[in-house]
Amino acid sequence: MKGGAVRAVWLVGALRGGARPVAGRLRSATVTALAATALALAALLPPALHAQNTHVLLISGLGGDPEYTDAFHGWLSRFADAATEQHGVPAERIRYLGEKTELDPTRIRARSTGDNIRAVFAELGGSMAPRDELVVLLAGHGTFRDGTARFNIPGPDLTPNDWNAMLAGLGGRRITFVNTASASGPFIEALSGPNRTIITATRSGRERNLTRFGLHFVDAFANEGADVDRDERISMLEAFGYALREVERQYEADNQLLTEHAMLDDNGDGEGSRELDDFEGDGALARTVFLGSVGGAAGEAAVPPALRALYEDKAAIEARIAELRRVKAQLPITRYEDELESLLVELALKNREIRAAEGS
Repeated sequence: MKGGAVRAVWLVGALRGGARPVAGRLRSATVTALAATALALAALLPPALHAQNTHVLLISGLGGDPEYTDAFHGWLSRFADAATEQHGVPAERIRYLGEKTELDPTRIRARSTGDNIRAVFAELGGSMAPRDELVVLLAGHGTFRDGTARFNIPGPDLTPNDWNAMLAGLGGRRITFVNTASASGPFIEALSGPNRTIITATRSGRERNLTRFGLHFVDAFANEGADVDRDERISMLEAFGYALREVERQYEADNQLLTEHAMLDDNGDGEGSRELDDFEGDGALARTVFLGSVGGAAGEAAVPPALRALYEDKAAIEARIAELRRVKAQLPITRYEDELESLLVELALKNREIRAAEGS
């Protein structure tokens, strides 16, 4: 491992474990050079998105059985409640299409047919601001026939290519697309792209059993326990990791063989991962995407302005790391390692400031 990579590995441990000042580990001349590199990189990369709004699109597919129909509706309803009550997403920015509108006429705006889904995406494309973000959450059954995966809905099912065409209408906005259905793995290759976090409940179309991932993914936002870094927000990376752990724990408790292997892709290479390295592999974008704002439903009033500013600084650094990792293949390896090291120094020191401000 080259010198920059070795130091970067140490810094990853430092920022996760709250180590002593990172700069002391490096010669002062090196730190000065790295600081200059960080400033140059900051000028080249896009700024943090402080004023973006998060929109949520919930879609329940065919249940096939009243028990499943009720379960899928229960997951999405809990997610909607958590989004508004705990994470500060206004109810008017949450759209819900369901198999049966009569399950909740005030919340479910229409049936989840292909035409209605396309209409909602077209509406979002026209109403979302350029910096707004979208979270799409599917709950239902999936199938895999003749080499093509499908999400089962009333009427003709939708393939990954159908969904990709709808996402394309949103341009370069940041999108998180979560398919909790069985046989959902092929969605990753089809939907993968810049500024997209794609999460599936299975790693292939051949994992056809009913999945448990969706229940635990929702729990990550509705319950306590998923906020690993204790910043009062749940990132998509934290929610994914929480759901992975809970699914495995449940299968083990039931003494059953694990039949679903959730995957995440956010670096645009079309390949999902389970063991994530959020600085070198999948996970860097997902760790910067949140359902709501710092302080949750209480909004800015719940967090002192000085601490909120530190959180926003941290998010800006994380966004620059994600962008750097996205263009890694276009850079000489030494430049990439140096710039990554610089950003990790910056992030570690910012985390230290946050811990001091929090009194921890």
